[in-house]
Formats: sequence, C-alpha cells, structure tokens
Amino acid sequence: MNIHIDKRVLNLIVIIVLTFITFTWTFWIFHKEFSLNVVLGVILVRIVSSLVILQDFSLSWSKATQKTFIIKILVNAVAFLVYMPFFYAEARIALMLSELAFYLLAINFLMYVYYLYINRSMVKKHKSLVIYGAGKAGLKLKDEYGNSEYKTKYFIDDDKRLQKRSIDSVRILSKENLKEKIKKDGKYNLLIIAMPSASSERVAQIYEKLKDYFEEIKILPSLEKILDRDTLKKELKHIRVEDLLARYPKDLDKQVISQFLKNKKVLITGAGGSIGSEISRQCLKYGVSELILLDHSEFNLYSITQELKSDKVKSVMHSVLNEKLLEKTISTCRPDIILHAAAYKHVPLVEDNIEEGIRNNVIGTKNCIDLAIKYGVKKFILISTDKAVRPTNVMGTTKRICELYAGNVKSKNTEIAAVRFGNVLGSSGSVIPKFREQIERGGPVTVTDPEITRYFMLIPEACELVLQTGAIAKGGEIFILDMGEPIKIVDLAHKMIELSGKKDIKVEFTGLRPGEKLYEELLINDSDQKTQYESITVASNTDYDIYKLNQDIKELLSCEDKLAQLKKIVPEFNHNKN
Repeated sequence: MNIHIDKRVLNLIVIIVLTFITFTWTFWIFHKEFSLNVVLGVILVRIVSSLVILQDFSLSWSKATQKTFIIKILVNAVAFLVYMPFFYAEARIALMLSELAFYLLAINFLMYVYYLYINRSMVKKHKSLVIYGAGKAGLKLKDEYGNSEYKTKYFIDDDKRLQKRSIDSVRILSKENLKEKIKKDGKYNLLIIAMPSASSERVAQIYEKLKDYFEEIKILPSLEKILDRDTLKKELKHIRVEDLLARYPKDLDKQVISQFLKNKKVLITGAGGSIGSEISRQCLKYGVSELILLDHSEFNLYSITQELKSDKVKSVMHSVLNEKLLEKTISTCRPDIILHAAAYKHVPLVEDNIEEGIRNNVIGTKNCIDLAIKYGVKKFILISTDKAVRPTNVMGTTKRICELYAGNVKSKNTEIAAVRFGNVLGSSGSVIPKFREQIERGGPVTVTDPEITRYFMLIPEACELVLQTGAIAKGGEIFILDMGEPIKIVDLAHKMIELSGKKDIKVEFTGLRPGEKLYEELLINDSDQKTQYESITVASNTDYDIYKLNQDIKELLSCEDKLAQLKKIVPEFNHNKN
C-alpha cells in the first residue's frame, strides 16, 4: 500500500527536524546546555511564520527558483525577530544568529539538492547543444533543455567580460574558442541563437560563421516580452531566409506615428492584401478611432475583419473603380486619412491583362484622390513601387502615372503624397513563398535570370515606415524607403535550399518574364532630398500639367494602342514585352 503524505506537511516536518539538529549542533559548539524550551519555542514561531508569510509552507521544492530561496530567508528572518526577545536570556544573540545561519544554509542546501534530484534527466544525453547568448533567454533555454536528450556543452557570448567564466559548470566561450573545440570533438548537433533582440544582419553573421560546425541551427524570434512566456523551447524555429534578409529601420519613430494616427478615422483601400492588412493591424495598434477597410475581394476582406475583431472596424466591400459606391463610402465615413494600397501588382498578370491593369491602377487611384479632395480628407498616401522607376512593364508604368497624378493634381486642403519601396518579404506573389513551395516539392527552384536582383524589406517594418511618411508628408512628395542593398535572386534561392537542408535541389533558369527587368531602382535621378529620418528620402516631383494629364488618361482608356499611349505619358517607359 502506497502512503502519500501532503508535501506541505512534509515542509513543516522538515522545519521541526532541522531545527532540532541545528540547535543541538549550535549548543554543542557554544558549550551550552541544550534548552528544550528554546527549541520548542523557535519551532513554534517558525511554523507559524511559514504558515502565514507568503505561504512558505506550500512552496514546491521541485520547482524552486531564486525567489524561493529568498522567501525562505525572509520568512525565517521575520521569525528570528519575533522569538529572539523571548529567549535572549537563555541563549545569547551570537548563539541564536549562528543557529539561524546554519539553519538557513541547511534548509536551502536540502531544497537545492532535492531540486537537482527531481529534475535530473532520465534520458541518456547523447546530443550536444550550444547556446549563443548567455543572457536571460540563453539561461532559460538551458534550464528547459535540462531534462532532454540534449546536453548543454557551451555558451557562446561576444562579451569578453563573460568569456572564460561559466554558468552552472557550463563554460562561456568566444566563437574562436568554440571552433577550436569542435575541430577536436567533431560537429555538434544543435546551435540555438538565443538573442531575441539581434538584428537580421547579426543573425546572418553568426549563421555564416558557424553553419559548418552544427547539424542544426535554431533561433528565437524577435518578439517583445518573449521572456514572459512560460517556455521558450516552443518559440524556437529553424532559421528562415527572412531572418537573414530582414531590415529593421533604426530610426522608426513610433511616437510620431502614434500622433499621426491616434483618434483619427482611417480608410484603407486594398485592406485585405499583404500591405493593406498589415497597415490595418498597425492602425489599430496606434489607436485610431475608426478603421474603414475597403476591398473588392470577399475572402481577403473577411479574413482581415475576422482577424482584427474590433468594434472600431467597419468593412466595406466594393471596388475602387465603382465611383458611385466609393463616393458613398467616403462621404458617409468622412475619413481623416486615406491610405491607398489597392492595386494590381503582379507584373506578368498585368502584362496579360493590360486594359484591366490600367483601369484598376490608374482610374482606381484617380477616383480615390478626386473624392478625397472633394470631401476634404486631410491626408492621402499612395502606396507606390520601385517598378515605377524607369518602368519596363505595364504595372510599373500605371503606378508611375498614379505618382504623376498625385504630385500634380490641385489638392486644395488635402495633403497628397506617394511612398515608393521594393519587395516585401513573404507577401502574396513574392518569390520567397514560391521558392519555399518548390523546395518542399523537391525542386527544382526556378529563377528567371542569374543576374536578376531585388530589394527586400519585412512587411511590418515597411508598413510602419509608410505610416511614418504619412506623418511627415506635407503634400506633393514622393517618399522613398531605404531598402538597403539589392539582393541577387539566385543567391536567395541557394540560401533557401541550404537552410532547408535539402542539398540536392537544383536551380534552373527560365528567362526573364514579360515586363520583368534585371535591376529595380528607387530613384529616376539622383536629386533626392533628405528628411529628418535616414530611412526616408524624398524624390523630386515631375511637373505635368494636370489638365493635359487628365486628357491623356482619357485617351489611354479609349485608344487602341495602350502601350503607345503609356509611352506618351511616361516617356521613360521601355517595354520589355519578350
């Protein structure tokens, strides 16, 4: 028959037994006669203290933390202050303090030994783990892997003050020391980069220097308050190419974004798309009073509406081409800000559907701008693209016409600006999801040309910078986001194959698609101006008589040769149709 004793009772039994032991020893050391009255009195006070102060008697030894040890000290210090005045005559203060110190040492030692015994690994540790980062995240991960098949071999840290020291007998090394160890021991199993605040550039550096020394590399995501989570092991993920390429703007001014959006009515067109949906999330985060989500796709609009689930959100389903419904929406909602993200952006699809691409991108944008002016919207921000610069495709040319219209229309009291940036990582139609799908199928990974390059940025950071440009816009500007250095798509493909671990997947070149060009640009010329933020510059506006532009747009809709008319409006348009 198994006898189960409540461990809270065991805590109290430990107090009784241990107090008898420590007093017996202390009386003997001080050559004093054992006093049963003193011992029983101290036991009584310690038990009462344990019962009433911070529920000390119920603390779990198997889940002890530093806080548990501190509570033990506090509870017994309070008990000492209570019983010392009563027994001062029988036992001098030196004896009582010595006994207290011995008691605290003994009970904390017992608790620590019990903790180690209970949490010892029952699994044979045959896999080696190295944790990069000896901070809070690294320490927490070491504890979580304590009862697993992995043995933490080393910490790595760049702080020279920590190197050559150790944590619970696990040494902290530099990268160079680690490489020397691995050369002797052979390749280790797992490296965890436990630095949630590290930039993608830093992660990429670590990955490149250590990838050949480990069978597997994982990373903690960059999450705010990640240390508040109960377990970090569940947050670990395999390194993705987004972790290596992502750019985090250093001058993101959340205060100015908040001032721009707080308590404002904001209308977002194309709200269900990759950019529109992220801008919608950001707007709610920054405290808008009302958020009007406009999209003609039922599924996209439903998805973002369900995700946000806010009483501040109003969802409107129609196209920006429906001028009557669009006017009804703007006149009824009376937004303070319109963020225009609705557009057809997929280059080959627009090449195959030129007329619809022109109508949706040019006329849809024109409708939004005209109605924003008519109803006194304070600010209108047009989401543009790097493909509008010296365009080689219809999509980019339509977006350039939108920029021309935004920069030359008589805007009255509405401040109208455009913001131009490149590809965002993981967006619909992006090359990264396509490559990932091809790799999962076993390849090949298809790249159009070995020399093709693109700019990349994470969706959340790009959208926050868009909102930051809205905050500083005065009207008439074309803002350009700093996208860093362009990246070769073939290098991106090879990196994704490497990260997948499927080394045998091949890369095949299929040739440039219609309208596609090798190199994207962000400026038509070098006459950009600085803003107060390094991540945002302003391109010079191109003058275009608005009356002539309206006539040219009308002719674009009615003429047979759309490409010739596009070339007339945007002379730098050099169509790559083959």
